[in-house]
Amino acid sequence: MSLTPTTLALVTLLLPLASAVLIALFMRRAGMLAQIVSVAACVVYAAAALILAFGGHRAAAVNASLDWLSIGGFTLSLGIKFDDLAALMLAIVAVVGLCVHVFSIGYMRDDKARARYFGGLSIFMFSMTGIVLADNLFMMFIFWELVGFSSWLLINHYREKQSAADASKKAFIVNRIGDFGFLLGIIACYHVFGTTSLTAIATQVDAGAFVVACIPLALFCGAVGKSAQVPLQVWLPDAMEGPTPVSALIHAATMVAAGIYMLCRIEPLFAAAPAVALNVVMWIGVITALYAALCAITQSDIKKVLAYSTLSQLGYMVAAFGLGRIVEGKFLIVAGVGAAMFHLTTHAFFKALLFLGSGSVITGCHHEQDIFKMGGLRKKMPLTFVTFSIGVLAIIGMPFLSGFFSKDAILYLAMVKNMPAFVLLTLTAVLTAFYMVRMWKITFLGESRSEESSHAHESGASMLLPLIVLAVLSAGCVYMRPLIMPFLEVFLNVPAAHGADHIIILALSIAVMLIGATAALFLYKPVATDSLREKIPGVFTILTHLRETPDRVYNYYTGKIQQRFALFLNVLDRFFIGGLVVRGLAGLTGFLGLGARALHVGSMHAYVYWFLLGAVLVWAFASGFLH
Repeated sequence: MSLTPTTLALVTLLLPLASAVLIALFMRRAGMLAQIVSVAACVVYAAAALILAFGGHRAAAVNASLDWLSIGGFTLSLGIKFDDLAALMLAIVAVVGLCVHVFSIGYMRDDKARARYFGGLSIFMFSMTGIVLADNLFMMFIFWELVGFSSWLLINHYREKQSAADASKKAFIVNRIGDFGFLLGIIACYHVFGTTSLTAIATQVDAGAFVVACIPLALFCGAVGKSAQVPLQVWLPDAMEGPTPVSALIHAATMVAAGIYMLCRIEPLFAAAPAVALNVVMWIGVITALYAALCAITQSDIKKVLAYSTLSQLGYMVAAFGLGRIVEGKFLIVAGVGAAMFHLTTHAFFKALLFLGSGSVITGCHHEQDIFKMGGLRKKMPLTFVTFSIGVLAIIGMPFLSGFFSKDAILYLAMVKNMPAFVLLTLTAVLTAFYMVRMWKITFLGESRSEESSHAHESGASMLLPLIVLAVLSAGCVYMRPLIMPFLEVFLNVPAAHGADHIIILALSIAVMLIGATAALFLYKPVATDSLREKIPGVFTILTHLRETPDRVYNYYTGKIQQRFALFLNVLDRFFIGGLVVRGLAGLTGFLGLGARALHVGSMHAYVYWFLLGAVLVWAFASGFLH
């Protein structure tokens, strides 16, 4: 079989599925064999994906499709759309996925359910690849739901823990809320355009088709759920109950980035819609970025600090997309797509590095996750310390590291397009430097503050190798121009009149990083207590309530309103619809019998109440009140 672009694309799509099927059918009790099959499949997958992305195949159109289901005049096809955007995303999934698989060899070596874990990784890689290669919205939705299923499976890996079971259900349910809006948007697209093909829709839009704002905004609901934007952000911090490599793969670099990728795929719809659509997207991204950064300040769990950091950076990407296009004379540049995908790329590598680095720390500290019970790890885990530090420097915007360039791209776009958004995103950048340096200092500096950290040790080779690879990519992935050049043109071809703006952004970015990092270094000491709680307790309390309030609101709604309404509907269905309407007189007789039986409960207290009620009724009748 020749390695044509279509063949390579099918290999990347079907190989993880084959791995998952083999593990599910024949290796459920063979953890080592399942690990070998899954890792080997991922190695071949990554090789095929990188050859497809870097081998010049983007110039050759890949348009393989198959009619899967026909109902009347409607045909559901499964097809492949491979272009620059797909190449970029596929490369990210391949590299991060392979690093996570290798890291998991050491991290999960003593887990009794290792086969189920690696089977879950394989089904996730299949599902995510389907989203990347989908050529129509219906196919994307099918794999979108498969990603939700595999996410539920992996978050719930430690299913004997109630917190893990609750977190997986929460992630599944919250994502279904966003997915309902996504499905409505797909149906609306088919109604308006007569197709859900991404290429056909873009062609009609370019030809002048008008798009009402509700269609792209309905599709955006899917991104709100999958990328955990306000108000559906509540599932992501709880999803840290899954194994740490899962957090790196799903909740930092790939699954949550699927929402951003989907937005970039449907960008022509937003470009043809009224400006209000992009404004809504932008402000949801800005609010999410700032809110999550404030929440991260008071977290003590190392993984949840990174979870809120992920929320904040996803908000940056959504805001970048919402800022839209820049039109200058003859230039029509898709700036939002470029800035969003640029930051998605850099973020995937340095956030995967930080999550896997936290996994190395947690393993070395015997599964302790509280940063205030760590300390002194710089000497005990030197390689983890160095690689983790590179990730921290990248996310806070150290000059010439990857995060510096991608963050500046978004800030420049915001400064040109929307000054209030620019101010809030700049404040978010200050907070990012503040809480990341806080976590870094408390975790690695000072002396050991617990028995677990005092006996910490460096991780094995299988866990350290992915950290080194991701550290190199976090430092220099921005220089890999052959792949990401199509998305950098807006920043490389800016008219000379805006040269001063770039100098302003450069100076501002350095100042932002220094302000946030210096404040954290001076405020926090590597001790067992939170300095912010001790020195400014009012601010600490406000930020804690800000973080916890959404969950309280949702819990109140589900427990006090939704659950009671569901019980009412259940009674209505069982007794009135199922009993009176369906069964008629027999149902009425049964209902009266049930009520009569309820009077005879065998409790003296109940009989006293019925006696008093009867006495009141007799008195009311005798007194004439009931005449």
